[in-house]
Amino acid sequence: MNSLEEMILQEISTLPEMRLIDVLGFIRYIKSEKSEKPIWIEEWFETVLQTVHRREAELNITKADIEAQIKKMRT
Repeated sequence: MNSLEEMILQEISTLPEMRLIDVLGFIRYIKSEKSEKPIWIEEWFETVLQTVHRREAELNITKADIEAQIKKMRT
């Protein structure tokens, strides 16, 4: 298992069962897509990233924390 898979498991491990069903449906939807990286996923990521940056103080994280997580995911 690679680090990205471990991160995904860590994130979903605390979700209630009904949300896990949503996650499973989303994964199956992504797998059914023809293109490997649909544009809407990139748009979603950028939106989430902007939201996280706006909530840095509330989430008690820094820009460096965010960049480290992004770098970790991409390697």
